[in-house]
Amino acid sequence: MFNFLPMQDDIQYLSADSLENLKKEQDTLKNSTIPGIAKRIDEAKQQGDLSENAEYHQAREDMSWAQGRILELEQIINNSQVIEKTKGNIVALGSTVKVKINDKIKEYMIVGQQEANPSKGKISNESPLGSAFINHGEGEEIDVNTPAGKQVYKILEVR
Repeated sequence: MFNFLPMQDDIQYLSADSLENLKKEQDTLKNSTIPGIAKRIDEAKQQGDLSENAEYHQAREDMSWAQGRILELEQIINNSQVIEKTKGNIVALGSTVKVKINDKIKEYMIVGQQEANPSKGKISNESPLGSAFINHGEGEEIDVNTPAGKQVYKILEVR
């Protein structure tokens, strides 16, 4: 017998907005995209010889991708935990952290892996930088090993 209960490592930390967006994407795939692809496959089949029908083969690839994406979304949604806004001055998931590094001020939001987007200041709690900030508070200096070498970040503010 298989055990399909998620392990602690399988938890997907998401904001409420991100979870809602994933559910909308799943709904669109199930109720619009897949029926549209199925129609394309049916129309291509009616054209006859499928061995040289590029539209048929493309539609089959599109269907495979859409079905795979639905499975991926179901796994993420079923194992998701919504990040609650934090209170206090200790960094946790959902915190926004203002730091000083090399006389520059930077701001990061600590998010789950699915939402990470470093170019927008959203870093994963599993990234070297994100995990280094977790459980530290305002005024602390943290040494972080980066590809550029050891960097010292000073936490100025946690919200």
